[in-house]
Amino acid sequence: HSGKSFAFSTQAIGGVAIDGTGTGLPERSLEAALNADAVLLGAVGNPKFDGRATSERPEAAILALRQALGGFANLRPAVCYSALSKRTPFQPERVKGANVLIIRELLGGLYFGEPRGFEASGNTAFNTLIYSRHEVERVAKVAFERARERKKKLASIDKANVLETSRLWRAVVTDVAKQYPDVDVEHVYIDTAAMRLAISPTSFDVMLCDNLFGDILSDQAASIAGSLGLLPSPTTGGKVDLYEPVHGSAPDIAGKGIANP
Repeated sequence: HSGKSFAFSTQAIGGVAIDGTGTGLPERSLEAALNADAVLLGAVGNPKFDGRATSERPEAAILALRQALGGFANLRPAVCYSALSKRTPFQPERVKGANVLIIRELLGGLYFGEPRGFEASGNTAFNTLIYSRHEVERVAKVAFERARERKKKLASIDKANVLETSRLWRAVVTDVAKQYPDVDVEHVYIDTAAMRLAISPTSFDVMLCDNLFGDILSDQAASIAGSLGLLPSPTTGGKVDLYEPVHGSAPDIAGKGIANP
């Protein structure tokens, strides 16, 4: 492109790496990623690993890679192209023109909070949901910048009526909004956002979410495009940008040559 050549290297991660090396993110793969200009990640996962501990599953390799690369803002667009409007679960007139960009905070929240685990009895499990002002502020700025480039409309998604972390989230987003007076901001509870995404997807443009809510809502937003298999996802803000599909792997169709590339 523009007279420049590209050099590619292929490294193992996830299930295939576990099978080959015993670990989901081999040192060689991590080193190659850190020394690259960009990383294109294929989906990981296989049902045969479902019974294993979280740290021994292919998905753990993705979390470790994200953490190492340092990308904290995950952008997940879902667009209804007019030619596909009749191939979604929506009535065509309800989804036509829908174009949503979900910005998911990627390095904090429930997926990374400590402590986590099982109590000795095995009858109780626990995870920690924690956010700092800094973590919310930096991803909020990414969302506001994107909103400014689009329709100048941002919905911040939280559960501030129940969760202390969401109250901090809302307070920080409100503070950051003062730097973007040209962007129209609304705060929406996660349950209300899920309902609106299902009945009125065109009511959203940019949606700012924490790690858990962004993971769930972006999968729901796949209905706008017609299939989870059509959604791309760049992650920015760290040492190296990471590009991947939103979906997981599809071992049921592996080797058949029918996956949409």
